[in-house]
Amino acid sequence: MNNFGQYTYPEISAQSEALQAAWEQLGKQQSWIDQYLTNSAFDEVIFIGSGSSYYQALTMASTYRVWLNRAATAYPSSELFLFREQTAPAGRNYLVIGVSRSGESTEVVLALNSVKDLPGFTVAAITCYENSTMAQIAPSLVSPLGKETSTVMTKSFSSMTFMMQAAIAKAAGSAALSSEMEAALNLDGGVVSKADAFIQPIVSGNKFSKYVYLAMGSLYGISLEACLKIKEMSYVWTEAYGTLEFRHGPKSIVEPGALVCLLLSEKARGYEVKVAEEMKQFGAFVMIITAKKGTDLDFADAVFEIGGENISDEARAALYLPALQYLGYYTALGRGVDPDSPRNLTQVVKI
Repeated sequence: MNNFGQYTYPEISAQSEALQAAWEQLGKQQSWIDQYLTNSAFDEVIFIGSGSSYYQALTMASTYRVWLNRAATAYPSSELFLFREQTAPAGRNYLVIGVSRSGESTEVVLALNSVKDLPGFTVAAITCYENSTMAQIAPSLVSPLGKETSTVMTKSFSSMTFMMQAAIAKAAGSAALSSEMEAALNLDGGVVSKADAFIQPIVSGNKFSKYVYLAMGSLYGISLEACLKIKEMSYVWTEAYGTLEFRHGPKSIVEPGALVCLLLSEKARGYEVKVAEEMKQFGAFVMIITAKKGTDLDFADAVFEIGGENISDEARAALYLPALQYLGYYTALGRGVDPDSPRNLTQVVKI
């Protein structure tokens, strides 16, 4: 057990370096941004991925819609491959962006191959492996330090999400948005360090029976990823919901012993806080990850402040991840499970 997490822990801890490398790499790939993200010929951008890559695709698509005011969607890769008429109706001009850490996932490769030569489709991608199959199919943004040994995605997820968002900011031609992404980059190192110290006593001091993650907007994809981290690393069943949607039936699962973790946005803060307060009344342990603490959060059992209250919810997305990843890591260790090698899983999923 002493060797458990020997890859996962340093990979979580190194994500600020991975974000910095992605930022620097983006400066070398301006032509990719110009050719794809700023191209007005596309009626819609479709981000596709599988598993964690699909969840970051959701955040990428949400950011694209907000910052570029243009149509974008996100789908699991298999939906585009097997149900193209539903995901991409004929008569529009699409840019399909594949998202894959390894660039070898069967579904994303099949999906890109299925449309790359069709009229009305152009393909591009983002990955951590520049020589991967996907990168040979589709011109790719590459996160240089996103490569990982552990099965689960941690710094790869953070760096790829950050890199695509930074690319979208540049495509918007907005100095303000680029400054927001640079502000998030500068905050990340401190957040990683604080998150480690914050999460350890929560895990060691509590035994949770269930985990629920709540978020809205561009943070919803992050909540799904947080949910997956607990499942992958520690084999604990957990769920993720849109914050206000959770009140419409699913809240019946809340009881003493449940952890409810809210990824608090600033845009919907007042509404989301009311939901968290209700969960506290039902007996849940309420943990809130927020840009800024305030007296409105005094009811919560644990509040982690990531900073960046003066930047948008979208730009802060990567800052929510360290605490969520460490939560999965320490929960796994507490259950005697090796987060490096989850059962039934491989780093690359092939059919």
